[in-house]
Amino acid sequence: MSLAVEQSDATPVIDYEILIVGSGFSGIGAAIKLQEMGFDDFIILEKADDLGGTWRDNTYPGLTVDILSFLYSYSYEPNPNWTRLYAPGAELKKYADHCAEKYGVRSRIQFGKSVSKTVYDEDNNVWVTHLDSGEVYISRYFVSACGVLTLPKMPELEGIDNFKGKIIHTARWDHDHDLTDERVAVIGTGATAIQMIPEIVGKIKRLDVYQRTPIWLLPKMDGDIANWVKKAFHIFPPFQFIARALSNLITELILGVGFVHHKQLPGLFNWAERQGIKHIREQVNDPEIQDKLIPDYSFFCKRPSISNVYFPVFNRENVELITDPITRVTEKGIVSSEGTVRDVDTLICATGFQVFSRGSMPTFEAYGKNGINMAEFWDQNRFQAFLGASVPEFPNYFMVLGPYAVASASYFGMIDTQVRHLIRCLKRARKQGANYIEVKQEAHDRDFKIMTRKRANTVLYNGNCATANSYYFDKNGDAPLLRPMTNLSMWWQSHTFSLKNYTFLSK
Repeated sequence: MSLAVEQSDATPVIDYEILIVGSGFSGIGAAIKLQEMGFDDFIILEKADDLGGTWRDNTYPGLTVDILSFLYSYSYEPNPNWTRLYAPGAELKKYADHCAEKYGVRSRIQFGKSVSKTVYDEDNNVWVTHLDSGEVYISRYFVSACGVLTLPKMPELEGIDNFKGKIIHTARWDHDHDLTDERVAVIGTGATAIQMIPEIVGKIKRLDVYQRTPIWLLPKMDGDIANWVKKAFHIFPPFQFIARALSNLITELILGVGFVHHKQLPGLFNWAERQGIKHIREQVNDPEIQDKLIPDYSFFCKRPSISNVYFPVFNRENVELITDPITRVTEKGIVSSEGTVRDVDTLICATGFQVFSRGSMPTFEAYGKNGINMAEFWDQNRFQAFLGASVPEFPNYFMVLGPYAVASASYFGMIDTQVRHLIRCLKRARKQGANYIEVKQEAHDRDFKIMTRKRANTVLYNGNCATANSYYFDKNGDAPLLRPMTNLSMWWQSHTFSLKNYTFLSK
């Protein structure tokens, strides 16, 4: 394989010591900690015209975080102003803006900078990053702070390109389009659909919900956060740390331990399944519809969620739950397998994202030593990375969200551990006068073996996931998004892993 960029005899001028791609919570979090540790020579490249990542792009009706608000923040920057136990999406975007402003990160971001590829220059020990615009940035270190929920996945349906009505993907919501009195079809019943559907059903003429795979839903213990509670958080901040600790403990015991140690403790998720079925039976009137809404796979094989308002939608006369597969889309509507033709004015695709397709992880091409392409390496050898952060042959390249990086119900748990990993490596390099950091092959391989061994205890490999159609699994049957560890274990590991797993050199 040839190198993706020609080497030059001239020594390149380094623009920035550290280049970060992505200005979502991962990029902002990395920037805050880099500044705190004295690494000030860095920049963030963002392809959009604003920061916020997922919470910038997703604005569909009903959008809320599905993790308790107390957990969905940086541990060092709690937000005393959440209005609800599960914060609306707009508040998450506001929180991102707040953190970027408070810690001086916004001035570090260059917007409208879409990265096409980054190439490691072995002769000069630098990363050469190319933008779609033709611009080139030279940096010593490269940090990928891109998420995986970035590329919307459209349904592959015969005739969809010929549909004459309006098509909306939930990740690119069109607020100028009025759904009032329309005939609407929603494809997909995942975590997005269960939030969006109850918000729009009251204004439309008819709603057809096309369900391929039902979702496990538990009751949502939600509500406004009282003003006196918010005042208490302002006056005595430790109250909020206590609320965070309690929320984290409950989440870890039920979801963390239940997921990682399902083989040893199947009762936790068995209990969750019983609660989920009870929730359906109590909220849906028609027994036939109840049965259609009950999943036939184990709890957490597919990301579960919480809602008190989704299931009652199916008690409405103008709503139909359709579980027959879609045969094709016509100019005016949808034909299902039993032959029924249903006219549609607006087709809403709640069909998620291209999680493990090329161009989504990472969102650009990355070439390491000897021109090795990271996407091709993963395609041929399975997704893998040392502690979710580093890959051999890619020196000075770190990921916030790499394979097997997520070990927390809250995305911020992952950011915390992965940024700490990055900072520990950079501090060691600085202490030794080194400028070359590469994970050792044996350390990387050992970690991957541990992942494949420990995953056998998780619900994904010990439960019944065959019918889940879950984005957790890739084409190889691996589940490289989730690390088979609890958040506490991952937190401890990020503090204690041996830096002898890396090679530090001065070049």
